[in-house]
Amino acid sequence: MHPETHLALHHTRTAELQAQAAAHRLAAEAKPPLELRTRLGWTLVELGLRLAATPNTTKPAVA
Repeated sequence: MHPETHLALHHTRTAELQAQAAAHRLAAEAKPPLELRTRLGWTLVELGLRLAATPNTTKPAVA
């Protein structure tokens, strides 16, 4: 392969990798803070436990 062609391919690949890294960096910064995620998670767990502990008051259908 001609050296200039080889170098051009490397430059193209480098630009692609840098664009992917920038996109990943932006996505990582957009995540909500861990504290908020933790509070939301425990709130959902508590809600689920309350729903599971609620007695079923519906009457079964008589066939």
